[in-house]
Amino acid sequence: MVYDLQFGGDTLKLQFVESGVPEALSEMIRELQGGLDPHDFSSITIASNLIVCLLLRDSLSEALEAITVSTELMEEELKPHLDTVLTALLEKRKGTAIEVAKSGILPTLAQALQNRSSLACQVALVVAEIAREAAVREPCIEAGLVTALVPHLNSIDQEMLLNTGRAIGRICFDNSTQQDQLVQSGVIPRLVSIMREYPENDPLVNVCLLALCNLADMDLAREALADQGVAEVLTFQLKRAPDAERRHVILEVLGSLGESDTLKLQFVESGVPEALSEMIRELQGGSDPHDLCSIKIASNLIVSLLLGDESMQKCFGEGSGRVYQDILSWLQSSNTQLQLSGALAIANFARNDSNCVKMLDLGVVPHILTLLEQHVDEGDVSVQHAGLSALRNLAIPATNKVQMLEDGVTERIKTLLRSNMPPVQFKLLGTLRMMVDGQEEAASALGRDAVLLARVIEWCEAKDHAGVRGEANRLLAALIRHSRNPEVIHAVTNVDGVRHLMSMATSEHVIMQNEALVALAIASATDIESMQKPFREAELLPTLQKMLEDPAGAVDVKFSALGLICSLANSSVMREEMDSVNMKDSLSKLTDDSSSKLASQANSILAMLSDAS
Repeated sequence: MVYDLQFGGDTLKLQFVESGVPEALSEMIRELQGGLDPHDFSSITIASNLIVCLLLRDSLSEALEAITVSTELMEEELKPHLDTVLTALLEKRKGTAIEVAKSGILPTLAQALQNRSSLACQVALVVAEIAREAAVREPCIEAGLVTALVPHLNSIDQEMLLNTGRAIGRICFDNSTQQDQLVQSGVIPRLVSIMREYPENDPLVNVCLLALCNLADMDLAREALADQGVAEVLTFQLKRAPDAERRHVILEVLGSLGESDTLKLQFVESGVPEALSEMIRELQGGSDPHDLCSIKIASNLIVSLLLGDESMQKCFGEGSGRVYQDILSWLQSSNTQLQLSGALAIANFARNDSNCVKMLDLGVVPHILTLLEQHVDEGDVSVQHAGLSALRNLAIPATNKVQMLEDGVTERIKTLLRSNMPPVQFKLLGTLRMMVDGQEEAASALGRDAVLLARVIEWCEAKDHAGVRGEANRLLAALIRHSRNPEVIHAVTNVDGVRHLMSMATSEHVIMQNEALVALAIASATDIESMQKPFREAELLPTLQKMLEDPAGAVDVKFSALGLICSLANSSVMREEMDSVNMKDSLSKLTDDSSSKLASQANSILAMLSDAS
């Protein structure tokens, strides 16, 4: 109970001192000294700590009182009192910072800083220690300490810079208003200059990095940094970072600033990706969790820098750049994070045809396929998704499709059909659709694959994932559109594919509606006899009629619908059904349409129907 009194108020402590408590405690310690009883040892420890606390608090109170009336003291007289306050703060005893702030010395400290006192460095250190306590930060701001501290960032004294930086950083932590004012006051250029002037002073550099880390999300700060050559400074510090903690701060700053397109390009031109890649090479192979975290952050950062077209092209370097070469090695790494970043990076590089063709020539596809096969069974969904994204982008140029098909890409990625993960299903369907685009032979082969068709039809009914459902329908239509093969059309019809194409034709997306209508038109033109029953069961003609009469319907969709009707008109059975639903009336309404191509097509079909009758 006596021990707990060390946290009591100053009045009570003063009473203890005046009542001789320290003397009594000291006497008790003398009596117990020299013994071996552990209980006596404990008593001695508690009593000695309490004496120190009582005397310290008493001297702290005296020091605080002296500082508040410091106008009457010379600076050399003030220094011991500041030492006492600092000693008390460094003890980190609960409530000390609040006691100091409440004593009324904060305005005095601000005045000392403004007057450029010879004690300014010590005052800045005292403020920095006070500001460790969140509850006193607002009083520090109200006392004008931030305003008084900022000019000292121009000091040439490194200790002054360190204390000032720590004080400002702690006071303004998590305070957007103060941070905004700091940026407007011009601290950004000074922070960069300090790191450039004193690159080997680790504590000082760390303070500047932490400040940039807190300010880097602000647009105004990014604008200010764009003119400061910050990339070179950060790259230098990254290469000499003594530990993971420093690395992470630098990486966080780079990540925040890299969201700016201007800085993104500056980073690439200044060699930031190469520095990050070099760091990853040095850390690879280890198992330290901090190093693995650094690898993850750095590889993600490289991928984000590739999002800019200019920065991406510079990193690619026609396929011979150091960064591109390292990224290829990531695909073959045992580190899942590097595999993911590698696949995402390849997908980013494959944003133009020239890069796609070059990468295919350089042999990137086998690496991606091998990577995907490693993750087929209970693998990483993100890696599968990224790998398929890369393949899809690489397959966009027509020349690449031919080569990739010859290399057996479709056969190898079909192993992912057994995936139950919607993101993988979605990307696989899109990749297969891209592979058959304009490729009759490939579309015919896939369209006759019973296992693939069964899975695609299953995904056409994916109720919980609209994206998968949409891509499955689009692949179904693509197989017909690009193969124009009767066997494919029969295969699709036999698995009830017409129903899904009809559903696709009435979707809210114009491009999907057109793809479905064109596929149905090709199917009817190829084998109208076998299509009549599925069309009737799917109520095709009434659906087409609604499309034509929809005042809000897109012209392109109506034109595709007319193309399908034209194809159907070659069948006497379908013509009779057109008569039964008064299709001619719907066509007649389009003959005066504002779209000349719709009016012309409607007139042509009416003439065809009249001739046939």
